[in-house]
Amino acid sequence: MSTDSKQPISILVADDDADDRMMIKDAFHESRLANPLHFVEDGEELMDYLHHRGKFSDPALSPMPGLILLDLNMPRKDGREALKEIRADENLRRIPVVVLTTSKAEEDIYRTYDMGVNSYITKPVTFISLVDLMKILATYWFEIVRLPQSRS
Repeated sequence: MSTDSKQPISILVADDDADDRMMIKDAFHESRLANPLHFVEDGEELMDYLHHRGKFSDPALSPMPGLILLDLNMPRKDGREALKEIRADENLRRIPVVVLTTSKAEEDIYRTYDMGVNSYITKPVTFISLVDLMKILATYWFEIVRLPQSRS
């Protein structure tokens, strides 16, 4: 079945750091990626977005993501808690989640893989490395990997 007529798969970034969100946005632009990019600032907003609650209630403005880039260390609800909820939800568990964080702690790596994360990446320290990473992520998740079709 051809998916050419469908919209590009959207990417949802959950990160509390405004500078990191801006760098990710700029890296996507620099990478010339056509995928829509949406941002939330913590795990509470992430879950509101995924369940279309509050300011994310309009599915046209908050489409279900085909990929989540998840920071671990966020206020209110951290990435670990959000990941646990996503993987426990029958309607969300198939969404690929890539941890993109500053943490290099082995405990975080093991724990998130045990919780069902698809990949664990430490944030690059330079902008050009972030641009390269975004290109690689897009190629892998949207050109190489076959993702399940959305049921919505």
